[in-house]
Amino acid sequence: PMVVAVLLAALLAPTVWRLRQAGWRLGAAAGVVLAGFIVLVVGVLTVVGQQVSGQFGQVATEAERAIAEIESWLATGPLQLSEAQITNLVDQVGSTIASNEERLAAGALSTAGAAAEVFAGIAIALFALFFFLFDGRNIWTWVLSLVPRSFRRDADQAGQRAFGTLIAYVRSTVLVATFDGVFITIWLLILSVPLALPLGVLVFFGAFIPLIGAFVTGALAVLVAFVTQGPIVALLVLAGIVAVQQIEAHLFAPLVMGRMVKLHPLAIVLAISAGGVVFGIIGAIVAVPLVAVVHTVATYFRSTGDPTGPPPPETSGELVLQPAPIPAPDLDPQAADHESPEAPR
Repeated sequence: PMVVAVLLAALLAPTVWRLRQAGWRLGAAAGVVLAGFIVLVVGVLTVVGQQVSGQFGQVATEAERAIAEIESWLATGPLQLSEAQITNLVDQVGSTIASNEERLAAGALSTAGAAAEVFAGIAIALFALFFFLFDGRNIWTWVLSLVPRSFRRDADQAGQRAFGTLIAYVRSTVLVATFDGVFITIWLLILSVPLALPLGVLVFFGAFIPLIGAFVTGALAVLVAFVTQGPIVALLVLAGIVAVQQIEAHLFAPLVMGRMVKLHPLAIVLAISAGGVVFGIIGAIVAVPLVAVVHTVATYFRSTGDPTGPPPPETSGELVLQPAPIPAPDLDPQAADHESPEAPR
């Protein structure tokens, strides 16, 4: 939850800062931005739920038809299975499910427990997110107070650059995910595939998992198209998803991520693999921004230690965010309505 809160803070912090520049008080700006974000997410999920409930009957009917066609193909196709063999195959599937009822029930209970943990994690993430947006400056000041005094200036500069890199990464990732979700949804609507909007939203969220997220969620869209519309439409859906992925990977993503810290492709693959093995899906999501932040901090300290490199900027209370020079509200030096002790040098 804390990692999710940090990533969301990087996404929402620039909006809070703009409201502060417009004259809003810090608490009001943080509260309005957080409330607006929650309303947006809940609204999207509500629309998706309505789409799923409205078209579920159609999908179920088409699935039954597809199963009947598969049974017919097994009997009349190259396999030439008899009706008794097909019935025996169905009975074996049923007996397998019946023999694993206890395991399935235990899995359902574990799923319910996982759902409870997810809701608790969401509550913790939202609670932490509000204080990151509202009291981030004091939090950062306290973190700097733990650093030796002679090192605080460089730690402050490195931290601000790291936050700027995080803002740039999260913003560009959202744009790339939006690109995937919008164009794949349009393609599904053109082909009259049921559940086009929910599948597009699923592709949007899947795009936050590097390399494999959009592919896995796109495969689900192909499966739905195959079940409801047949193999020809499924192949067309697959071709459209591949085309969108190629355009995004070779044209759109490099354009919007031009300000992001450049990482070698091998480093990205290794980071995602290590993060996925150690921490699962969350690890795969945060691996690349973590490596980008570490790279930014290391680059800064390397430049400060190089006598031929550019001198570090003087700290004057102003923010230095690279590569995205957008002041973050949690480090707002003009937060007059939210007093805090001067940041240690």
